[in-house]
Amino acid sequence: MSSQQITAYVTAMFEIAVANDVLATVEDEMFRLARAYETNEALRGSLGDTSLPIERRQKIVEQLLGGKAHNVTVQLASMLVGTGHVSLLPQVADALVKRASSEKQLEVAEVRTAVALSDAQKTRLVDALAKATGKRVNLKVVVDPSVIGGVVATVGDDVIDDSVRTRLDQVKARL
Repeated sequence: MSSQQITAYVTAMFEIAVANDVLATVEDEMFRLARAYETNEALRGSLGDTSLPIERRQKIVEQLLGGKAHNVTVQLASMLVGTGHVSLLPQVADALVKRASSEKQLEVAEVRTAVALSDAQKTRLVDALAKATGKRVNLKVVVDPSVIGGVVATVGDDVIDDSVRTRLDQVKARL
């Protein structure tokens, strides 16, 4: 699929979310869904299984997100499944987050942590990243147990790696 088609999906999703006044919610939920899709082989297999009828795959999306995500998010994710382009979910979600952030004049900050962060921790992290990069950021947290502890933040081309794994690797290198 071409980047023009991805752009078309993002444009449509953006306009629908704006029209329903739920852009922040939709872009956050699509980001989280995309990360779940990337890391869950069973989910990828089920949603991408062309031997299953489209209606069944869309029902999986509705069951997965129902009551946990805004109806607009459910409909947009279901649309990707229905058109046979669910494999593009990560690319589309990332482009949607980037466009939404750009509209708010923010830079996307993807942060990987071993555990979920509290709201207070997220607020402190946004402030710290803004100070470190000189940019206002739209924080997107990904729970990644391989981080072990600490955080790995990517803001544009800048990577700030303050993870336990990196610290251990640095100690090993010194020894």
